[in-house]
Amino acid sequence: MRWLIIFILASIVFSALLPHLRRFGIGRMPLDFTVKLFGREWLFPFGSSILLSFLAYVIARLV
Repeated sequence: MRWLIIFILASIVFSALLPHLRRFGIGRMPLDFTVKLFGREWLFPFGSSILLSFLAYVIARLV
């Protein structure tokens, strides 16, 4: 249950920061999918999630 809450909170934070992160290429990687549906843009950032998870892993191992 705790992982589900963490995943939901991380998705909300990622969605809120996405306009700022797009300047760095996050959200436009090969495995990131964008779907326009009902006048809204839905982003499924699989590639960006993998990259950010890898970076967090490397930083955690170094510290």
